[in-house]
Amino acid sequence: MLSRRAGWWWAASAFLASGCTTLLGLDKDYHPLDGAGGDTGSGGGDASSGRGGAGAGIDNGSGAGTGACTPGDARCSDNRPERCNDLGQWDASEPCPAEAPVCSGGACTTPPSCEGLPATCGSGANEGCCASALVPGGTFNRGNDPAYPATVSDFRLDRFEVTVGRFRKFVEAYPGSRPAADAGAHSGIQASGWNPAWNGELPPDAAALRAAVTCTPDSPDMRTWTEEPGAQEHLPMNCVSWYVAFAFCAWDEGRFPTEAEWNYAAAGGDEQRQYPWSNPPESTTIDASYASYDCRESAAPGCTFQSDFGDIAPSGSRSPRGDGRWAQADLGGSMREWMLDGYGTYPAECVDCANLTDTSNRVVRGGSTFGAPSYLLTSARVSVAPSAPYYSLGVRCARTP
Repeated sequence: MLSRRAGWWWAASAFLASGCTTLLGLDKDYHPLDGAGGDTGSGGGDASSGRGGAGAGIDNGSGAGTGACTPGDARCSDNRPERCNDLGQWDASEPCPAEAPVCSGGACTTPPSCEGLPATCGSGANEGCCASALVPGGTFNRGNDPAYPATVSDFRLDRFEVTVGRFRKFVEAYPGSRPAADAGAHSGIQASGWNPAWNGELPPDAAALRAAVTCTPDSPDMRTWTEEPGAQEHLPMNCVSWYVAFAFCAWDEGRFPTEAEWNYAAAGGDEQRQYPWSNPPESTTIDASYASYDCRESAAPGCTFQSDFGDIAPSGSRSPRGDGRWAQADLGGSMREWMLDGYGTYPAECVDCANLTDTSNRVVRGGSTFGAPSYLLTSARVSVAPSAPYYSLGVRCARTP
C-alpha cells in the first residue's frame, strides 16, 4: 500500500514540478499513565510551498505468521515485538504501550532519554516523561480551513514535551548521539531524515552543546538548562535550535512530527478543535487551568523571569484538563514546538507529506508560556529560522506506531 501510494505521489510531484501548479507538501477519553522509567519568530507572510515528500515505506521483513524463523528468535515489525513460535513462524504481540513505546531487539523498551529517569511529568509529577500516545490517522483540514485537507497515517506523538532531564541524557551521550545520514526519517516520506550537510549546524562537542542551549545572547537567564542536575529536570527544555531538536529526536529513536501530523493531533483530527482541549470543538474557552500562556506562572510585572523558574510550568502540569483528544499535554502553551516542515503557504491536498524545500525558515506550533492566547489556537503557525535558540522554543518527538 505504501509503495503504491509513494509511486502515485512521485508521479504527481513530477507533474506539478513541471510548472502546472504549486508543488505538493504539508503544510477523549484519557486515563493517566502510571509512572515508568515575549514571543519569537515572525508570523504572517506566506512563502511558496515545497514538494510533497511521500516516499516508499521501510521494509520491516515478513509479517506475523509468515516466513521461516528459528524458535525463540525475536524481532520488531511495525513497532510490534514478534517472537518465533515452535512451528518456526513469527507471532506478533500487541503494539508497544505508551510507557514503553519503542520496539527494539524484539522487546518494547523505554527511549534512551528516559533510561533510569524518574517519573516526574504530568500534573501529579508521577508519570514517565517518555509516554507516547497513539494518534489514529485520518483526514482533516489544516488550519481548520476546508480549502486545505490532508490525510495522515497512524503515528505516535509523545505525550510530553522533551524535559531538561531527558535532554541531559542526550548531552551525556554527545557527540556520539549526533545523527547518522537519514536518521530520524518518516518512513513514508523520502529525504525526510538527517542530511549530513547539516552537520556543521551542530555543536562539535558536549561543551559546545551545553553552551548552545543557554539561549540567545540577550536572554541567557531564560534557559531551563542547568549545568548540573537540579530542580529544573522536570521543566520543558528550551533554547534548542531546529537542528539540535532534530538530532535529539533521531537519537531518541523517534523523529520530528510533520506539520500536518502535529496539526491533526492538536485539532483532534476531524473534530477540528479551536484549541487542543476545546469541547465542543468550536469552544474558544481558555484560562490558566488549560494552558501555561501569557506568563501565567509569574505575578511579576512584565513577567520577569524568576530564579526559581516561576514563569515556566512543569511538563504536563495542565493535564488532563488541557490535553488534546489523544492525551498529548501542552499542545497549546508551555513551549512552541519545532516541526519537520519548512514554512510556506498550505499546498494542495496531500497524504503523509511534508514541505521539504522551503527550509530557510521552519514551522513552529503551539504557542508558549510567554505568548498571547491567539498563538495557542490549533490554526496558528509561525515561521522561525532553524538556527534560532529562543527561550520559547522546545521540542516534542513523533514515533512509529
